[in-house]
Amino acid sequence: MADTVLYEVSDGLATITLNRPEAMNALNVATKVALREAVQSAATDGAVRAVLLTAAGDRAFCVGQDLKEHIGLLVADRETGSGQTMSTVREHYNPIVRALAAAPKPVVAAVNGVAAGAGFGFALAADYRIVADGAAFNTSFAGVALTADSGISWTLPRVVGPGRATDLLLFPRSISAQDALELGIANRVVPAAELRAEAEKTARALAEGPTVAYAALKESVAYGLTHSLEEALEKEDELQTRAGSSEDHAIAVQAFVNKERPKYLGR
Repeated sequence: MADTVLYEVSDGLATITLNRPEAMNALNVATKVALREAVQSAATDGAVRAVLLTAAGDRAFCVGQDLKEHIGLLVADRETGSGQTMSTVREHYNPIVRALAAAPKPVVAAVNGVAAGAGFGFALAADYRIVADGAAFNTSFAGVALTADSGISWTLPRVVGPGRATDLLLFPRSISAQDALELGIANRVVPAAELRAEAEKTARALAEGPTVAYAALKESVAYGLTHSLEEALEKEDELQTRAGSSEDHAIAVQAFVNKERPKYLGR
């Protein structure tokens, strides 16, 4: 894995850090490949019970596509007629977002600075977003004559509503941390100096929680967004049966009876 993305697993928590602070964590090809590998590893590793997605530096979480590299790739495309540059959506962005959104475990994004374009999309693909008070969000796509990618056409309308999402996409602009909180983009806003500690505290608490139940909660919410009430009720029945059969459920019930704090196993 390239050093542009750092990956560490400790006590059930996988921490993924975008590590190009000098480039505002812009996504060149090497970074996209490494990030794809990291999130897929975290999503499928049974020893990982929660994921923390963050970035190095204090200026940016991720400003999206590395446009300096992108320009060179576009020129090469025109010279060769290969048209490979925009395959990055299929090869990189889509797998990254799928892995984050569908991971059978909670994903926390610690947004330390600007999150623009695909960086915004990756943050929205997380389940919970803790945002530094000086951070900001920007869709960016229309500003460089592109349409939405990295799942934003799906996630943003579900967070802020279709009308606001269309406005933010047609007229890209900086969304402050406080505005993001009011819109529901941020779940919590904290002082920048406290971001990493607060995000890690939250992610570690989730890593110690009932992983099977968390996975079912993620699945049920995603399912309910695109299905009827009757279908959602059937899905709840299926998922509750799964959660109720878990070791963690038995542990939780026994701990409740004993008036103790449960110590979950994640299974």
